[in-house]
Amino acid sequence: MSQQRLDKIIASQGKYSRSDVKRLARNGEITVNGKAVSDCGMKVDPEKDSISVGGEAFGYSEFIYIMLNKPEGVVSASRSPGEKTVVDLVPAELYRDGLFPAGRLDKDTTGFVLITDDGAFAHEILSPKKHIEKTYIAQLDRPIGEAELEKFRIGITLADGYECLPAGIKVLTDDGLTVEIKLREGKYHQIKRMAAACGSHVNKLHRVSMGGLELDKKLASGECRLIDGNELAKIKS
Repeated sequence: MSQQRLDKIIASQGKYSRSDVKRLARNGEITVNGKAVSDCGMKVDPEKDSISVGGEAFGYSEFIYIMLNKPEGVVSASRSPGEKTVVDLVPAELYRDGLFPAGRLDKDTTGFVLITDDGAFAHEILSPKKHIEKTYIAQLDRPIGEAELEKFRIGITLADGYECLPAGIKVLTDDGLTVEIKLREGKYHQIKRMAAACGSHVNKLHRVSMGGLELDKKLASGECRLIDGNELAKIKS
């Protein structure tokens, strides 16, 4: 890895902002190769130089992985002129150039969006060959019956002739209006189109997990946090 500014490298990992780094450096709490440094603009190579922050060894990761609880009305894109995107919701202390959503949710769909700058990982989990399972909670306009449930489970044929893979589905409420749906693919408006093929309309849709990783229930709408290594492995499980 080439050398970069010390404050940029430390801030890139999400725990500290650049202002935090400057404050820590002024207090003598940042060392490079055993020596306290005050110049946050100095160039270092985190793969070769030994960096300590606040008395702890600094661990550097080349890529970043962020869990966002997407609100309604936000676009799943890196940029979209005139509209707020999921990347716009990433706070300054986590932001990096090159961030993008790994997979998309419709503008009016809420819940788990993975934001990263690791293209290879995104390609791996989105590849049709991998079929990473994603779980959604859908609010319907009418109760769904056993015949419709079976259609989901064997694979619905959409109006355009596309044959969906079998999907897991179960009714969560006594009124039959709230269902959990598990998909291993992600076609455009797929759940809404599947519901329409069964005579139902999706009023609300919320993604609650990707692979084996559930959306953190502590995250309010619009909030995000880092995903650690153990959690990242769950996405592929």
